[in-house]
Amino acid sequence: MSEEKERRVEIGTPFDPHAAILAPGYTYASITDKISAIVLTRRTPRGWFLGFTIAFLLLMLLLFTAAYLLATGVGIWGVTVPVGWGFDIINFVWWIGIGHAGTLISAILLLLRQRWRTSINRFAEAMTLFAVACAGLYPLLHMGRPWLFYWLLPYPNTMGTWPQPRSPLVWDVFAITTYATVSFLFWFVGLIPDLATLRDRARRRFWRILYGFLAMGWRGSARHWARYETAYLLLAGLATPLVVSVHTVVSFDFAISIIPGWHATIFPPYFVAGAIYSGFAMVMTLAIPLRKFYELEDFITMKHLDNMAKIMLATGLIVGYGYMMEAFMAWYSGNPYERYMILNRLRGPYAPIYWALLVCNVGVLQALWSARVRRNVRALFAIGLVVNE
Repeated sequence: MSEEKERRVEIGTPFDPHAAILAPGYTYASITDKISAIVLTRRTPRGWFLGFTIAFLLLMLLLFTAAYLLATGVGIWGVTVPVGWGFDIINFVWWIGIGHAGTLISAILLLLRQRWRTSINRFAEAMTLFAVACAGLYPLLHMGRPWLFYWLLPYPNTMGTWPQPRSPLVWDVFAITTYATVSFLFWFVGLIPDLATLRDRARRRFWRILYGFLAMGWRGSARHWARYETAYLLLAGLATPLVVSVHTVVSFDFAISIIPGWHATIFPPYFVAGAIYSGFAMVMTLAIPLRKFYELEDFITMKHLDNMAKIMLATGLIVGYGYMMEAFMAWYSGNPYERYMILNRLRGPYAPIYWALLVCNVGVLQALWSARVRRNVRALFAIGLVVNE
């Protein structure tokens, strides 16, 4: 076998675009050239500036609404007596949920030796970090006085007070901080070899110094790779339980209450499956435009999209089972309050929203049984948007 053939990275011969995780004809060097050029030499696409402008305007809207909230009070969110949670809990659960796909792709699929994860794990991990940061805003704003957030931490003080360990708000603090810390370490450790590559290829001195500082002296030696793989594997082992534990803690915000419809043991697995479901929908929504704008169709292939669609289908069916069990237990329990709750959802003033939720999260999902739909980029993008809505 020639040296050129040894260097080639080809998956699937003859080439099948629906079964390959990498298009044929690439070497390790050509892959590195194309990926590093996106950061170092290629001009930024115009679509990126459009997306940045939209995101900036939405950020300004967030700051305005947060200022209005702090000036007026959290009552505008519906947080009153006896309502403990309002509009903020919806956003908190949504943001913390979509971050779970990044951890699952990075940690669980790494432990399962799924090679197809390598094309999407970087931006999925970055999505996780931003999602956790956004989720962390809502418990702070929920307090009404976010500048006193440190009162939730068990630190020695002269006030003679201590955080209430039975409060879901305190549980959320520890869940978010633990999840954010491990996710950041996992993301950064995985980036070290890539940062070293950018350091070696950067043309300007400033970027060479910056990437060199972040690469922490990486030289790609056998010792470096051995320690890197050990650290990465240990972090994957730490991150894997977090996929389950973090959203289980979030589900306790609801499940420990005595409100009909919330006090249910189905909530922990129901929330975890829903988090992975919405998270993969968001990864799909981001991956499809990215592969188009940056011409990465050879690296993020239809095989990746097909696999993500299958995971969405599996977790979406679990979510559908959760909806079904909510209705079944309301009938089976014989509790009139539980029955009224589910009937109010089905026929009450918010019935159109509830039925729309079922259609978007369960009905539209059934299209993914078809291999033709799973291999249609536009259909997958539309399904991802519908699920996240």
